[in-house]
Amino acid sequence: MKKKGLILKHSLALVTILVTVCCIFIVIVTFFKLPEVQNKSNQKMGFYPITKSRKVSVQDLNLGKFGEMMIEMLPQDLAFTVFVPSEEAFKRDLHLSVDDSLKQDKFNDTYAIVSRVLGFSAVPLTVWSVDLRIRSEIVDVRKKGIAVHVLDGVIMDADFEQSVSSKED
Repeated sequence: MKKKGLILKHSLALVTILVTVCCIFIVIVTFFKLPEVQNKSNQKMGFYPITKSRKVSVQDLNLGKFGEMMIEMLPQDLAFTVFVPSEEAFKRDLHLSVDDSLKQDKFNDTYAIVSRVLGFSAVPLTVWSVDLRIRSEIVDVRKKGIAVHVLDGVIMDADFEQSVSSKED
């Protein structure tokens, strides 16, 4: 009878020691956080093909009339990142041209469309291109305290896309 109780005590001690050693190992690994292995082929992965982005200075940046409208709509005292469509993207995807949109009778419609695009394109924090992999024509420009990235496209949801395309059709 004594042998059975002794075996049970030893197996309980063994399991307790094993669990303790595993917990200590996990704590040590998470505390020292081993460096992550960087995959060189990581650049080839992803849904979109890699396009070269270029950085420009604020003086060289031409956002166009609609891009400037977007920047002016944001508060200047808060950190924002804006993914501004290029002038070609505004014309191609939203059917907005500067000549037509600045006329008095179409200005309110244009302002509404640009403000709606801003709702999809603005992020309430500063995001630089090293933090996020984005396809863009121009990256990392700080204009009036706002990080600006110029895209060759428009960020929008499906409902807004249908409403914009149905107006043209």
